Amino acid sequence: MSPMSKSAATVQRPALAALAMVLLFTSVGVLAGGGAGALGLRAPRLDLIAQASAAIQVHLASALAAFLIGAVLLLGAKGTLSHRTLGWAWAGAMGATAVSSFFIHQVNPGGLSLIHAQSGWVVVALPLALYAARRHKVQLHRRSMTGLYFGGMFLAGGLAFLPGRLLGQVFFG
Repeated sequence: MSPMSKSAATVQRPALAALAMVLLFTSVGVLAGGGAGALGLRAPRLDLIAQASAAIQVHLASALAAFLIGAVLLLGAKGTLSHRTLGWAWAGAMGATAVSSFFIHQVNPGGLSLIHAQSGWVVVALPLALYAARRHKVQLHRRSMTGLYFGGMFLAGGLAFLPGRLLGQVFFG
């Protein structure tokens, strides 16, 4: 593969992933009762977030930060000072997202739910992925961080938009 085609593939993968994420969230909105006509678009009910517990607010803020910083990292040049700096910020946001989830018990009142297993995995895998970067094990670092990002965004993030969940209510009623 020529350097130009490899570069093009590197740029296309995150762009396709971002498009897939938009389609996922749009389809979740339609399934949540938003209707196919206007795709259920309306002003979000931000008052529901303001009324949520501090743990949920921290979780949501750190997840949003991880989502945005992660997108920048996926699209940007690797190995640069800005990549390393943003990478540490992303790791902090992702860690805060995982840890804060252990204080949220809406799915299973008084206990942990199945989604907390993913948070446990992040708590274990994130330091290992950072260690891989420090040891210059680029492939392992790339696979680990990409898996953590897309696992968090598609699995946990996608589930957050289901009917009855907070973000489902905020965006789709």
